[in-house]
Amino acid sequence: MGGVSFDGGSPPPSYPGKLTPYVLLTVLAGAAGGLIFGYDLGISGGVTSMAPFLEKFFPDVYERQQSITSTNQYCKFNSPTLQLFTSSLYLAALFASLAAGEVTKKFGRRISMMMAGFIFLFGAALNAGAVHLSMLILGRILLGIGIGFANQSVPLYLSEMSPYNYRGRFNICFQLMITIGILCANLINFGTAKISGGWGWRLSLGLAGVPAVIILIASFFLSDTPNSMVQRGREIEAKALLKRIRGVDDVDAEFNDMLAAKNEADLV
Repeated sequence: MGGVSFDGGSPPPSYPGKLTPYVLLTVLAGAAGGLIFGYDLGISGGVTSMAPFLEKFFPDVYERQQSITSTNQYCKFNSPTLQLFTSSLYLAALFASLAAGEVTKKFGRRISMMMAGFIFLFGAALNAGAVHLSMLILGRILLGIGIGFANQSVPLYLSEMSPYNYRGRFNICFQLMITIGILCANLINFGTAKISGGWGWRLSLGLAGVPAVIILIASFFLSDTPNSMVQRGREIEAKALLKRIRGVDDVDAEFNDMLAAKNEADLV
């Protein structure tokens, strides 16, 4: 009786190396970039429900909220300017991610992360100190640009720095940081909403600068990835760094695959 055999294909490459303390620190610091996105996802909804914030920037929504006794939240928050406040960040992030891809390719993952932290920090400062709606919207746009750069560069950085058998786990750290950021934002909103004087929303928005400072400071001390160095023609530095982060001298197989990937990418 005849049979059919199926070739499952060649097994994935296995590169020598280990999880070094240097890689662990750099990956954890880089994963903090997820806090930027997560914190802002969680903070905006709570802030836009704070009466002092609405009274200052969206008085029509505030008045409607006070006069309407219905439980229909859409009727209370149906405002083009409030929608602009919310959506401006996501629109800015969308377009910034397109530019961030080119910056990440030409100047490296570390520079892109540094730009994300700086722009996001400036946006958080504008939002915390906002005295009129235009400052608030501009701050949100800057936050969106920072998120676009972080979401483009951080997952790529984590994948390229991690040993091949740890990449999935370390990319999950980025997702974990997003959820931690959402949790922290909701807890902070819960506390700042109770601050007397009506300035709690400023603290909520201003604390967005904390994860931005983390990734900004970290980017000054983190090295770029070997893949990025190879892509920019710095092969000797890339191989030396690869030996350092893998903790072994035998990195020829992985390094040759990086060179092959670069050559194939150049043909596109």
